[in-house]
Amino acid sequence: MSTADSDDLVFRALADSRRRRILDLLKTRSRTTGELCEAFEGVLDRCTVMQHIGVLERAGLLIARREGRTRWNDLNAAPFRDIYDRWISPYAQGSVELLARLKRDLEGA
Repeated sequence: MSTADSDDLVFRALADSRRRRILDLLKTRSRTTGELCEAFEGVLDRCTVMQHIGVLERAGLLIARREGRTRWNDLNAAPFRDIYDRWISPYAQGSVELLARLKRDLEGA
């Protein structure tokens, strides 16, 4: 899969607020699929949560592993780093340089 295709999967996965919520839940620790489904109880059924988990997994943002009958889900931060390196870092560098120049100008005044 090309980098562009991979980036498309990540951006599409992040476009949905429910998938971002799942990733937020995984930031602090691994969670079982049951725990993720409980977080959406009354809002989404288990099947829909599983579909969102599948989208995140295909995008590489979530890694699932099985322990017996339990499925554990972990956040995979590597795609975020790739997006940062390609899309954010080059633009942020100019801002950092601008702030450094502003600081020098203000301190010199």
